[in-house]
Amino acid sequence: MSAIKFKLSLTAKPAENAIAYPDKIMLIGSCFTENIGTKLQYHLFETVQNPHGILFNPVSVQNALMDYIQGKIYTKEDLFFLNDVWNSWHHHSRFSGITQEEALQKINDSISEAHDFLKKANHLVITLGSAWLYTLNEQAGNNQGMVVANNHKAPANWFAKKLLTPAELLLRLKDIQKALKAFNPHLNIIYTISPVRHLREGLVENNRSKAVLIQTVHDLVETEPGCTYFPAYEYIIDDLRDYRFYAEDLVHPNYLATQYVWERLVETYMNAATQALMKQVVEIQLAINHKPFFEGASEHQKFLSSCLEKTQQLAVQFPHLPLEKHLQFFKSHIAK
Repeated sequence: MSAIKFKLSLTAKPAENAIAYPDKIMLIGSCFTENIGTKLQYHLFETVQNPHGILFNPVSVQNALMDYIQGKIYTKEDLFFLNDVWNSWHHHSRFSGITQEEALQKINDSISEAHDFLKKANHLVITLGSAWLYTLNEQAGNNQGMVVANNHKAPANWFAKKLLTPAELLLRLKDIQKALKAFNPHLNIIYTISPVRHLREGLVENNRSKAVLIQTVHDLVETEPGCTYFPAYEYIIDDLRDYRFYAEDLVHPNYLATQYVWERLVETYMNAATQALMKQVVEIQLAINHKPFFEGASEHQKFLSSCLEKTQQLAVQFPHLPLEKHLQFFKSHIAK
């Protein structure tokens, strides 16, 4: 008698272009991008994530990547004043500022860093969230027809709404793929679809949007070299397939779901040697976050000395790991 199955499982398949510790990884796209990016940072991978802030639609992602490739410098003409701050229609509100100078400083510093990083990056993770576009209309004044990355709490009647077609999206993705490869021929591009539901559009509209993204990305990956697809969306929607893996808003995947996708990503892109090193990094991170009852106790001092020794050995063996702060932490907490 065959065993009863209660769920379908999606098996992780090792990728040809593995991610290793010396690699530089840029991540751009939806808020799910930052969930994965945070885990990469925790494991001490070298990353830059969302240099324009969170971006949901493919056009804004394309615009941002072209800014990095070209090293664009934003000026006062690229900003608008709303809700007592200066904003950019191409950026998340964390780049807004009380003064134009403040906003431009944050924007241009981030683009400059992203330009230098992307030129040397080994991997670019692009997470697309929604195929719905919001463009400025005549009610908004200037820049009519511009696709916005963030509404900055502007009046709803300032925007027109449009769903990208697969054909339109494919042309845009091919254009950015070409530009990226010309800028950095060694770049490996990983596409994912965000499992975050966009309920503002409605469930039916959200599914239409995801369908456009999924179909188009697969068409791209099948025809263009140097890019792959990681099924983050399918791991949550089809593998986990349960609302208990979502936060209370029933929109965002919760910690367990994000951790599940992270583990599948590790199985896909990190080989055995990299995974072994990741475990050693986690041990050091856990040691730093450990809160002793009695910090000066001899047992805790022995623990700190042991951690310092392990970290020193790791720093010698893997000099590319950013362990300076960890070494300083253990040294500063060991009694003289």
